Amino acid sequence: MPDSTHSVRVQIPYQLRNLARIDGEVTLEVVAPITLRSVLDALEARFPMLCGTIRDHDTLTRRPFLRFFACEEDLSLQAPDAPLPEAVEDGREPLLIIGAIAGG
Repeated sequence: MPDSTHSVRVQIPYQLRNLARIDGEVTLEVVAPITLRSVLDALEARFPMLCGTIRDHDTLTRRPFLRFFACEEDLSLQAPDAPLPEAVEDGREPLLIIGAIAGG
């Protein structure tokens, strides 16, 4: 039986939306299982100019000043292949990619 496809909502920081010429939230068709890796793979496939901006080109690890949130949980340190919350999988809640604010 083939994997099922889910509509996943993603919100990205303003600067990355400008780079990709995205207006607001993005809805992606993602093949299950729904994980950070599968969502980011789908995002980069649809918007290739984002490759290397969210994850390192070589290691595919999260860039230090970006965080991932969903359902009021910080998912930034979660394993890339761990399943995302069901509410993200079924489109009720978005995956949020947020730029950290540094200052002093």
